[in-house]
Amino acid sequence: MADKLRIDKYLWSIRLFKTRSLATDACKAGRVKKEGTNIKPSHEVKIGEVYQVSKAIEKKIIKVLELLPSRVDAKKAVLAYADLTPPEETAKYKSMFHSPVLTRDKGAGRPTKKDRREIDDLSDSFFDVEEE
Repeated sequence: MADKLRIDKYLWSIRLFKTRSLATDACKAGRVKKEGTNIKPSHEVKIGEVYQVSKAIEKKIIKVLELLPSRVDAKKAVLAYADLTPPEETAKYKSMFHSPVLTRDKGAGRPTKKDRREIDDLSDSFFDVEEE
């Protein structure tokens, strides 16, 4: 077990990022935060600290449980941190991949102008999100 570990290396070793350079770039871009403040890639990780990591549209909150000096397999990697992300945030991310699939009957030919308008109205109404 390592005594000191950089945040970019830690995020790579627990498999949140595919490469260490992607983890470094995320830190430099301000997508890795500790208590709401951006941290540098050279920040030393300590057990018990909580970090907010934004990766594209996915946002995770992790708590460090163990320091991993090198990349390990996925089963061991999930034991090194606790995922504190609220369930509604995770559900929101997963729901992005469940969009409607519009299909037409085989042999129905190309849609007419009227069909096209109906399809557009249906897809526009599905993707409208109500602001609260």
